[in-house]
Amino acid sequence: MAEITIVVAFVAGIVSFLSPCVLPIIPGFLAYLSGTSLSDSRSKRKDVFLNSVFFVLGFSVIFAILGVLLNTVLEAVAYNALIWLSRIGGAIIIFFGLYLVGLIKIPFLDREHKFAVKKQFKSKYITSFVFGSAFGAGWTPCVGAALGAILGLAATQPGITFYLLLSYSLGLGIPFLVVGFFAAQASTIINRYAHILKYINIAFGVVLIVLGVFVFTQSLNLIANFELLNRFLLR
Repeated sequence: MAEITIVVAFVAGIVSFLSPCVLPIIPGFLAYLSGTSLSDSRSKRKDVFLNSVFFVLGFSVIFAILGVLLNTVLEAVAYNALIWLSRIGGAIIIFFGLYLVGLIKIPFLDREHKFAVKKQFKSKYITSFVFGSAFGAGWTPCVGAALGAILGLAATQPGITFYLLLSYSLGLGIPFLVVGFFAAQASTIINRYAHILKYINIAFGVVLIVLGVFVFTQSLNLIANFELLNRFLLR
């Protein structure tokens, strides 16, 4: 069961990266952090990639701290309270799933992301790390649906909260590194396939709705039992 939710968290990170109002600006933003532009980022690929690494480290540290704090708090919660947390968490997951499918409109979550950090440090890498930390602390409204759903899931899974947010960080961070390495080509590819991003969000929204129902009814063990049955039949 834990493996399934960790995989969902990883996919949620990828979906957050593919958010329509975030993905198109990523190549240019990473090039900006490295002090170059998309036109010459091919020759400065190493600079863009290293700045991408520090940007990812920045928001990964924030998510790791959040995971530790949530894990500490949730493990101290009584069993009866966990039942209600499961219901609340399931409702939150379903809510964000409906948003991603498009059945619920929330203007706040449709807003374009703006990074709050304005200061440029002498070291480009420190600047990238601070921007990444601000990204993690503010979790731009554009990616809020996927992250909000994972936080709702984390409330129902004491003991693996840290791993859920770590998996989410990996899902969000790996695409950043890929785009950072291919920044010059990434912008063209993103513009070419931008129209399919909404379908990715819809598909993940359906997954969240189904998962939210299982969480709300405390039936996640049924998924685990189904997985065990498949393994047994495949032997």
